[in-house]
Amino acid sequence: MNSTASQTLLGTEDAAPVVVINPKGASSFLLIGDHAGNAVPKALGSLGLSDAELSRHIGWDIGIGELGALLAERLDAVFVRQSYSRLVIDCNRSPSQPDVIAEVSDGTVVPGNARLREADRAARFAEIHTPYQAAIAAEIARRDAAGMTTVLVALHSFTPAMKGALRDQARPWHIGILHDGGDTAFAHALLDVLRDEADLVVGDNEPYRMDLIDYTIPRHAYPRRRLYAEIEVRQDLLGSDEDCAVWAERLAQVLPAALG
Repeated sequence: MNSTASQTLLGTEDAAPVVVINPKGASSFLLIGDHAGNAVPKALGSLGLSDAELSRHIGWDIGIGELGALLAERLDAVFVRQSYSRLVIDCNRSPSQPDVIAEVSDGTVVPGNARLREADRAARFAEIHTPYQAAIAAEIARRDAAGMTTVLVALHSFTPAMKGALRDQARPWHIGILHDGGDTAFAHALLDVLRDEADLVVGDNEPYRMDLIDYTIPRHAYPRRRLYAEIEVRQDLLGSDEDCAVWAERLAQVLPAALG
């Protein structure tokens, strides 16, 4: 890649790095999808991976693109979603995180991420990571200027089992709510509402804990103490359009209930 790499990673045939669904949505909820897409820029080929690998959880958060779009419709909410695979660049990681461009993910070597030159890395930040984060910031600024309340809801999905040293360990939670710094009132209220759903196993900072690894919510919610929640839905519950519709309907009920 030449010295103009930062301007030429994405060509005319490539997807826009960020898509805003329902841009005139009036809801207080601002939905975001850090890992909603699994596209790869044409210039990067397939990163040396098969379509099957890119379609696995290492490539994206399975079901979140569909869930977010359906939920945006039901809530009349804006959904800001990232188009490219987290293996191209992880938009929920800071530039300083070692795995922001992962050379290995869940045991899979990513040949297209090996021994990258600085210009190659810079291109991915300039044309994918930065525009996505800027789009979220711009939407929040627009809402602030219009006097709208903003509750940030980050949508993610997780695998039904986690690889262990001896065997895979099942993850019993249907849904998890992640939170850490800033104003956690909404996240805790959402946990309370979900725990009243008798058929759900609800994780509190499970199966992951929101910590210094997360980037998007801490960047946009913490400084101004905006209400937020990071939602994780188990991927086997989002395996079809019908499954996504069921969860969109469910979340369209519980999110407003938690906000009060």
